[in-house]
Amino acid sequence: MAKPVVFITGGGRRIGAAISSLLMESGYYVLIHVRNSVAEAQSIIDNYSKSNDGQISGDIIRADLLNDDMAKLIDLVINHPKVVEYGGLFGLINNASIYQPISFSDLTFEEFKNNFTIHVDVPFLLTKGLYDSLKAKSGSVIGIVDTSQGRAWQDLTHYTASKNALRQMMINLAGDLHPHVRVNCIAPGAIVSADWEAEHFASVLEKVPMGRSGEPKDIANAAKFLLESNHISGQPSM
Repeated sequence: MAKPVVFITGGGRRIGAAISSLLMESGYYVLIHVRNSVAEAQSIIDNYSKSNDGQISGDIIRADLLNDDMAKLIDLVINHPKVVEYGGLFGLINNASIYQPISFSDLTFEEFKNNFTIHVDVPFLLTKGLYDSLKAKSGSVIGIVDTSQGRAWQDLTHYTASKNALRQMMINLAGDLHPHVRVNCIAPGAIVSADWEAEHFASVLEKVPMGRSGEPKDIANAAKFLLESNHISGQPSM
């Protein structure tokens, strides 16, 4: 029996890698999109294979989401042998992200647009382009958003504006794609810090009820839950 296929953007590192690994362990075939993290993605595939009698449960799809033709990427996913074998796509996880502080005085419109391209345009184009494939398997779309809604994050106007646009788009798509495809969001919160935010991250943890950061696998578990919960759609974050 063909394994259900999930396509995840930015699936080779950090939270994306945890999601890719858990889904493979849970019986999915994972198409791992990367831009440069080919070695990391291959390691995920190889580690699963070594622990499962040489089975291959994933493949790498390389693309530059800022510059490459999305139509070609969509065709590559739709026509992937495992998607064809399964009869469609079971899940699309919009995880790819860019996250770098830029002061308002230094923020260019080009960088502002780049954030919207990665966080909004690409998820829209992928959802629209892969809709029929997702519909064929009563599939699911998940957007990885964040906890910035209603808050001011210094030097992150470009990031927070685009991530909140993604959140709102996912909520709307839950209604637009009902009842054929479910759409939900996950807002990770304090999970993995960037190198430049160690001090800020430590102060955030002081306010977290558990008093510590979560683990990438916590987000992976949430993604798996939403993929498999056929009664949940329109969840803005969890």
